Amino acid sequence: MSVCVNVSVCECEHYGSSGVSALAALDSLSLFTDLGLSQRKARKTLKNQALSAQPCEVATQAQQTLGSTIDKATGTLLYGVASRLRDTRCFSFLVSYIASKKIHTEPQLSAALEYVQNHPLDRIDTADFEQECDVGVSVTPEQIEEAVEAAINRHWPQLLVERYRFNMALLMGEARAVLKRADGKMIENKVDMQVLHLLGPKMEADLEKKPKVAKARLEETNWRTAKDVIENGETNYKTPGYVITPHTMNLLKQHLEVTGGQVRTQFPPEPSGILHIGHAKGINFNFGYAKANNGICFLRFDDINPKKEEAQFSTAIYDMEAWLGYTSYKVTYPCDYFDLLYAWAVELIHSILAYAVRKGKFSEGEATLWVKLVMEDGRWTLIHHTTTQGTKWCIYPTYDYTHCLCSTLFLLLVLQCTGCLLPSMAVLESLCIIITSLPAAKSLDIQVPNVPADETKDFHPVPFALIVFIERTDFKEEPKPGFKHLAWGQPVCLRHTGYVIELQHVVKGPNGCVESLEVTCRRADAGEKPKAFIHWVSQPLMCEVRLYERLFQHKNPEDPTEVPGEFLSDLNLASLCVVEAALVDCSVALAKPFDEFQCKRLGYFSVDPDSGKGKLVFNRTVTLKEDPGKV
Repeated sequence: MSVCVNVSVCECEHYGSSGVSALAALDSLSLFTDLGLSQRKARKTLKNQALSAQPCEVATQAQQTLGSTIDKATGTLLYGVASRLRDTRCFSFLVSYIASKKIHTEPQLSAALEYVQNHPLDRIDTADFEQECDVGVSVTPEQIEEAVEAAINRHWPQLLVERYRFNMALLMGEARAVLKRADGKMIENKVDMQVLHLLGPKMEADLEKKPKVAKARLEETNWRTAKDVIENGETNYKTPGYVITPHTMNLLKQHLEVTGGQVRTQFPPEPSGILHIGHAKGINFNFGYAKANNGICFLRFDDINPKKEEAQFSTAIYDMEAWLGYTSYKVTYPCDYFDLLYAWAVELIHSILAYAVRKGKFSEGEATLWVKLVMEDGRWTLIHHTTTQGTKWCIYPTYDYTHCLCSTLFLLLVLQCTGCLLPSMAVLESLCIIITSLPAAKSLDIQVPNVPADETKDFHPVPFALIVFIERTDFKEEPKPGFKHLAWGQPVCLRHTGYVIELQHVVKGPNGCVESLEVTCRRADAGEKPKAFIHWVSQPLMCEVRLYERLFQHKNPEDPTEVPGEFLSDLNLASLCVVEAALVDCSVALAKPFDEFQCKRLGYFSVDPDSGKGKLVFNRTVTLKEDPGKV
């Protein structure tokens, strides 16, 4: 007989209040270390009140069952619940299973979290839940040993040839596929023991890295419709922070009925200035994705600041859209939907989900309305206007309220797209490094992935020799606290090489300036892990690099209140810095004008048409990190 448990919001609120009181009553640091956190991570977590609330809540609930002591294995599982599940309504249910040891392994926890995420609104059927999580099912060491032995037998010829350079994760994966709820650490230990028994101790040849082979290009992606995505379970409601209501599933079905699975995107610029490179990227992502999937893209103007909005800016946006080869399905303005947005606001007030303050104690202009917003998103303009509705409205909805609801009205498919340019390594201000003990050949080729986050993509070779060059700023003879790069007694790893260099001798010129460094070299896995990875070049090409900054010192040089002396007086005289003797790795030797590269830690660069035979010229188009001091 199945027993259903109704996990309610009231339970969450009850335990939430007890969690807050526990912070004051208990030793918070011990509470977090009981969950398996190191003292350093526990202190760091406690500094963030929002981040520490859920682990504290989970630990407090567990202590009500287990007492003040929580063993390490249980603590790790409890922290997994707190960090991986955002819906606190199921905390008490999952904690009870972990505290009673019914869920005692990581695979069981993963299955439990997946189950509650797939049933966000349903009452939990305990019988079905326990079956999915294999509650009461134990995996014996003998079963693990048999599964590992079977996996080894399937790959024995290849394992015998490659020995310890064989991908052991393949063996563990096959054993886990047979025993889904087995503890991963036990499987790993059994693999290590059986391989050691069959092959014996590692030899010197086993320590050499297996050469990387460029994998075949993936076939062209088969684009899917929104209907495919939703029906296959890849729905937004599983993402952290997604608000689930009793209407969520019905609204998803209605979305498919109206759109028929059509992909819908939008490009929402504010017509208060000329579009920049980030807008061009947004246009290509949103219009391009819709076009590739036979969908549509809306052009939505954020009409929030008529003091800056001019016809020339709107015209420029249309021109940019056409220049990039796209045509919008429809042009919209948020204020066109104010009647509906206003009606929804009234409905929220009637439902006691929002409120309006209107007592008449203060006259117009005597008080300021304070609004709670996420200040990190940079949109701080709280006084808004409308440009297409005239004087019809004396109130204006906030951006956070308008944006999501207008997207809902257009039945948009919300996207998040990323991309990557071919990575290269370049050094602007070089410092020569002489390696006195390279534990390999005098020169070798390093295989650098074209897409660092995805090694299924191709690689390109970069030479690595006894002489390399690093950024001069990556070395300090007398470092300040917090400096993690090369210094006396502080080795660093050369990115992509697998080798660590350690300072041996500093060579200085007659003027006392550092000319070169002599370093020793060892494999990264042959000692303590270094604190930092730095980029480098070896056998490089010399090139010219042009670093562009903002042309004007103020954001609005045409505004006389910011720049009384007109825009020409606001020119930034340091807007261009030319590095004539920069070094870049030889992988870019055949680059053509307008080819694009991402240089590690420096930014994005494009080859300038001024490039000629024997010397390349690069223009920096975007830095990797924006200086917070810039306007």
